[in-house]
This record gives sequence, C-alpha cells and structure tokens, in this order.
Amino acid sequence: MQYSFAFRVWHWLNALVVLGLLGTVFLRKTFLSWRANSEIIINQLASIDITISAGQAKVIAKAIRAGMWEWHIILGYALAFAMIYRIVLFFRDSSQKQSWSELDLHKKVVKISYYILYAILLFMTVSGFVIYFHDALGISSEKAHDIKEVHELLYNYILIFVPLHIAGVFIAENRDEKGIVSTMINGKEC
Repeated sequence: MQYSFAFRVWHWLNALVVLGLLGTVFLRKTFLSWRANSEIIINQLASIDITISAGQAKVIAKAIRAGMWEWHIILGYALAFAMIYRIVLFFRDSSQKQSWSELDLHKKVVKISYYILYAILLFMTVSGFVIYFHDALGISSEKAHDIKEVHELLYNYILIFVPLHIAGVFIAENRDEKGIVSTMINGKEC
C-alpha cells in the first residue's frame, strides 16, 4: 500500500486533532472536573474561614477550565476541516489501495472499523456544532443536552479505536506489513 502526500497530511492532521480533542475531554473529566474542583475550592476556602456556596464554587471551577474548553471548540473547527478534506480525498485521492475482493477477513474488519470511525467523526463534528450553536439554530437546551449525551457516548468508540489503531499498526509493522509506518510518514515502503 502506498499513501499519497495528501492522504498522509490528512492522517497526521487528523491524528493531532483527535488526540487534542481526546486530551481536552480527558482533562474535563479528570483534573478539570467542575465537580471535583468545586469541592476542593469549598474545602480550601473553608480552611481559611471563607464560606461560599456550591453554586459559587461551581462557577469558579468552570471558569478555571474555560480556556481549555475553548481549545476543544477550536479543535472542533479543525476536525470539521479535516472531515471535509477526507471526504474530498475519498473521491480524489491517488493512494494505491487494495480492492475489497483482495482483502482477507481481518483487513475487511479493519476497513469497516475505519468507515465506522469516519461516520462517528462526522457525527461528532456536526453534533458538536449543533450543541455549540443550539441557540442560533433554534434548538432547545433540552434537545442540545440529548444530542450531547449521544456525542459523549460515541466518544467512547474513538477512545477505544485510537489505542487499538496504534497497537494494530505496531503489530502489523512487526509481523506481516513491514514498512507500514514508513509508508504513512514518507510515502515509500522501506
């Protein structure tokens, strides 16, 4: 398999964007969780005899992570660009690919997993914009919340796909597809 320069640019751009988005979600769910941080704020302020309500602590905790969450939105725009770029590549890419009939069962399953990933990334892009612009689109906060629930649920596929993809590439490189990493970096098999 030989990948075109355009496909390789898309692959690495998409990898950076997806890893960045995963990183912002990781931070939001762990170190920058407003629930955990609002408790810390309440407890630390109480230790110096300052009392604030849970609501006030929540506002402060959300303000602490606001800058990081802006990166999630910026990376969402980058993902939108990457998805449009990938759709164009689907129709115009010059990479040499095996036809479906040439693929063994394992490679067919892998290829299907990529198509599922692309569909989920497309959904994540559209749903992210719908969530962010729900007021301008005339969508209620309740409906935006429902969309957000699906958005967050599908995030789990990406969370599973990324390490499996990296492990799969590592295994393929060391077994039967020598040069797969080189091909994605410089376009040439080693």
